Amino acid sequence: MSNAGGGLMERAALRSAAWAERWFPDAWVFAALGIVIVAAVALMFGATPVATVQAFGDGFWSLIPFTMQMVFVVISGYVVATAPIIARFIDVLARIPRTGRGAICLVGLVSMLASLLSWGFSLVFGGLLVRALARREQLRMDYRAAGAAAYLGLGAVWAMGLSSSAAQLQANPKSMPPGLLNITGVLPFSQTILLWQSMALTAVLILVSLVICWFTAPSETRARTAQDIGATDTATSALPPRSRPGEWLEYSPLLSVMLALLGLGWLAHEFASKPVVTAIANLNTYNFLFLTVGLLLHWRPRSFLNAVARAVPSTAGVLIQFPLYGGIAASLTQVPGTGGVTLAHRLSNLFVHIASTDTFPLVMGMYSSVLGFFVPSGGGKWLVEAPYVMQAANDLHVHLGWAVQVYNAAEALPNLINPFWMLPLLGVLGLKARDVVGFTFIQLVVHVPLVLGLLWLLGLTLSYVPPVMP
Repeated sequence: MSNAGGGLMERAALRSAAWAERWFPDAWVFAALGIVIVAAVALMFGATPVATVQAFGDGFWSLIPFTMQMVFVVISGYVVATAPIIARFIDVLARIPRTGRGAICLVGLVSMLASLLSWGFSLVFGGLLVRALARREQLRMDYRAAGAAAYLGLGAVWAMGLSSSAAQLQANPKSMPPGLLNITGVLPFSQTILLWQSMALTAVLILVSLVICWFTAPSETRARTAQDIGATDTATSALPPRSRPGEWLEYSPLLSVMLALLGLGWLAHEFASKPVVTAIANLNTYNFLFLTVGLLLHWRPRSFLNAVARAVPSTAGVLIQFPLYGGIAASLTQVPGTGGVTLAHRLSNLFVHIASTDTFPLVMGMYSSVLGFFVPSGGGKWLVEAPYVMQAANDLHVHLGWAVQVYNAAEALPNLINPFWMLPLLGVLGLKARDVVGFTFIQLVVHVPLVLGLLWLLGLTLSYVPPVMP
């Protein structure tokens, strides 16, 4: 009976994915619609056309530093994951499982743990691990289920770790729009991802996700392997030999070692002069660390540059969408309407009327997860929501750090079936979104009530702390 139920849920998920791929436009369209709708609503509430267009233009370029930081999260994660020594480590991991079901659970665990460090690294590392496991034909591992497990890092817990763009943004006053900084102040990691409530929620999500992986993995007789579905192994070829004298430095480790020594020296000074949590909370330091390690692991500049070139296409969505989110954030917080009231203030008042101090995590969690289906961007969506959500948290005396974590946990939910962030992983695996969504949809069905319930319950254990300005 359980197998029949699983088959029914899988078929329903595949139909949903097919409908979404047929009718849903590109994610950029949703961002563009967002700015058009916000501008129209601002005009409806008494904003002048001049103030509206000026806020859009001024805000459009306001997030360039943060945009580039997010781009480098993707690039640096890819560079590290594709380094030769990491590839050898992946081969070692791939020899551990004895069954296809065990292999799928291993992929899920590795993906989720890696995503707490870097979601970009998690996607690529998980995909390469699946490919290595698929080469062991005796495992009879379902390639689709393994691909879905590799996506669990981004679909379940990534925003609860160091790569949380919302937590990183709130800990870095130089990256925050002035309007948001005035509302929340600076929220260090100790008030967000390092809360014991946050770590407890993360541990529960990892455990539950692995249980679902185990019970939804097709048996060996029903598994569809990579060979069964025609997924080719797109492993990158070895570095070709140099063909010109001018390429000598590109193939020599000399420059890599010298640059890595400079980078490691700066990092040593940074971590020696500041608390570890403060240093790693700086997105520039975080990305610098990954790039330095990636350069050293690739050893030769040509190998490093080839990895960067393969990573860049995955950043297109961030580059073209984040300026629109900057325009939306500015339109929400800087355009006065009737009575000098901004849209952000009006929305915060609406939250105050709907929610109470106790129910705020539940209301905000539902709202953020629904919006995430249409705006698939952790950092960009937070910039849209944060001004009015955090103002409401202040008004209701909700713990501000927990409000960030409510967003983080809820924002990850729609990722489980939204194909936007799947693209780098699918490129590595040679799969389509429809191939994995059937399995991730089952995860979503279980995660929604679990996450919302824990957000509400754990929120009851926290007290309000006033904003701390830099």
